[in-house]
Amino acid sequence: MTSRRKFVQAAGLSAVAAGLWGWKEADEGSAKPVRAPLVLGIAGYTFTKVPVDTGISMMKRVGITELSIKDVYCPLDSSAEVIHGVVEKFRQNGIHIYAAGVIYMKTEQEVDRAFEYAKAMGVDLIVAAPNPELLSYTEQKVKGYNIRVAIHNHGPEDKLYPSPVDVYDHIKGLDARMGLCLDIGHAVRAGADPVKVVGDYAPRIFDLHIKDLAVVSKVAKPIELGRGVLDIPGLARVLNRIGYSGRCSIEHEMDMNDPLPGIAESAGFFRGVVKTLG
Repeated sequence: MTSRRKFVQAAGLSAVAAGLWGWKEADEGSAKPVRAPLVLGIAGYTFTKVPVDTGISMMKRVGITELSIKDVYCPLDSSAEVIHGVVEKFRQNGIHIYAAGVIYMKTEQEVDRAFEYAKAMGVDLIVAAPNPELLSYTEQKVKGYNIRVAIHNHGPEDKLYPSPVDVYDHIKGLDARMGLCLDIGHAVRAGADPVKVVGDYAPRIFDLHIKDLAVVSKVAKPIELGRGVLDIPGLARVLNRIGYSGRCSIEHEMDMNDPLPGIAESAGFFRGVVKTLG
């Protein structure tokens, strides 16, 4: 695990570290992998307790323009007109809604509603938690709508998908457009290593919810990136190695009445990590 102090020390040696991160050099007979830019986003749960205009203002202040919207800002039963209005409000403020979720699906009707909602919103990704018995039906919808589904792992308390390993075991034989939204904090609490998960399941990693933990424990609470023990630099390196093109969305769950300081600190730390990648 990499602490904030260790990262700060390492940042000054980034040029040296770059040679230690497992990149294959040209003289080994292999070109360096093409690095997709790692793009920050916000997971909509972060804004559960703040009004839409406040959430927009916070995103603009920290320079994040990608949002996975939660239904608190646009209820799932909204008309197409209402949905379009919400999307336009964010667009006019320079914010792109790239996904919708987390959306829970316990019936076929709820699966249908989720796909119609995503279609009306104009997104090609639903962050979801469908009941396992609905995965075959969900796969049919994925094929029909050409909208991807990223199943979110929710930690050891979750009876459906506690770990990203559990998610993968359920979807590995299904359409390639069914993948994972890897929540790194919940993954560690469930005993998984996010760096290994990204490497092992690279083609199915569609979205990330990023946070930190003060300790490795099933009951650990999320904290700002860089204040805890999670290996954020290692995560960034493996994301670069696989050419990850999705978003790295901050999910801040501490002071949810005023999440801006935590978002800003997390964003600053993550951007600093990314800069060390060269």
